Order: sequence, then C-alpha cells, then structure tokens
Amino acid sequence: MAKTAATEKLNVSIPWPFAAREVKLNTDTNLLKLIAMATMLIDHAGKMLFPQYYVLRVIGRIAFPLYAYCLAVGCVYTKNPLRYLTRIVLLALISQPLYAVALGHTVPSMYSVSFAEHPVRAALQFYTGSWNHPSILLSLSLGMILIWTIREKHLVLSVAIVLFCYLAQASLDYGIRGIILMTLFYLFCAYPLISFPVVAAYMIWWGLQGSGFTLFDVRFGSQMFAVLALPLIYLPIRTHLRMNKWVFYLFYPAHLALIYLVDTFLM
Repeated sequence: MAKTAATEKLNVSIPWPFAAREVKLNTDTNLLKLIAMATMLIDHAGKMLFPQYYVLRVIGRIAFPLYAYCLAVGCVYTKNPLRYLTRIVLLALISQPLYAVALGHTVPSMYSVSFAEHPVRAALQFYTGSWNHPSILLSLSLGMILIWTIREKHLVLSVAIVLFCYLAQASLDYGIRGIILMTLFYLFCAYPLISFPVVAAYMIWWGLQGSGFTLFDVRFGSQMFAVLALPLIYLPIRTHLRMNKWVFYLFYPAHLALIYLVDTFLM
C-alpha cells in the first residue's frame, strides 16, 4: 500500500500542452483547405500574372493561416505523425524547382552548368540552386516537427527546433512567425475562448510589423489582412464537404505549373 501511494505521489502529469487533445474550433477542414487553395492561387497569380492588382495579394494573405491551421488539426488527429510529415516533406522536395521557376525565385547558379554538355551535373546544380528560396512547405514541415516534439514531450528537441528556426528564419517563408502561428493553433485548439484572443493578438502584432497601409494613423503591412482568415477558423461551419486528401497535396505543384505555363506562353 505504501509503495502504491508513493508511486501515485510521483506520478505527476501536466495536462497542458501534453495531454491528449481534441479540436473545438472549426473542424470543417475540407472547406478550409478549398478556400486556402483558392486564395493561394489568387495570391500567386497576383504576384506573377497581374501585379497591377495588389488586391489579389491582399486576398492571398488568407491562405497561410488556413494551411497552418489545417496542418495543426492534422497533427492532432493523425495516428502516424511520421507518415503525415513524410508526405509534406516529399511534396516539398518534388515541388521546389517548380516553385522557384514559377514564382520568380531563380538564381544564376541554377543555370551555371550547361545541360547540353553535362546534363546530370546541370540538373543537380539546377535543383540545389532552387533551394536558395525554399517554399512554404519547408516552414510547414518544420512547424509539424515542432508540434510532434511537443506532442511526444521531447522538450529538448522542441527548444532545438525553435532555435534552428530562429537562426534560419531569413531563409524561411514567413520566418519563425509562421511556425509560431501554427504551434499556437495546435496548443490552444481545445480552448477556443483562449485560442481566439491569443491568436488574434499575435496576428495583429505580426501585421503591425509591416508598413504600406495606414488606418487611423496606424501603419501596418499586408500581413494584417491575414486576420480575415480567423472567422473561417473559429466559426462552427458544417458543410460536410468531402475531398480526397491527394487533391490537397497535388494542387500545390499543379497550380505552380499552371502559373508558369500561363506566364511563359500567354503573358
């Protein structure tokens, strides 16, 4: 009896953020993914095809919070985090060269070796050079790794990932701020009354770091318009929309190829 009492005394658990959790925000993620894909396409089309219409880039700010939230929800419910992460990493590895050429992130080193004379070496140089500006998939992958380390209580790894993201943020799309947003969605997904003010305050602070817009003498950047995604995340929408998961994954390289073809042959 004494041994049992001692064992129970030593069995100290922290319910948050390590406890098994559920999502009490909007779980209609198929609808959110569809909106994220549409706004991402609008954003990238605005950058490459219609730069004169800046409103398209503003609409595009909605995409990242939706992607970050949907992947955080996926991290809650997945039974195989490694397989989930592997799909995103493979997508990043495959899509990177297409991302570089489609969205104007090519660098001279990508073309420094002649394909006619050294095709294999040229292809390798082209691929490695395309990572000069990694796509958003790298940031999302790092966010998923950070969430996994929190979920599995590997706190030393969590600190290491945060430190790495901080040091490498200049090379990450949305920097460490995007990874923090993804983590906040995960940590507070079971507590909507806490999640909304925390996430909203963080996103407003993030928007205030930029410039280009002024309202009531307050200057802010285009990232402020990302808060328009919050109603979609926090309102209980129930459309019961069904979408094959591979549509979500394959849309990314497909929309890049579309933009590249239109930009190259039609614009």
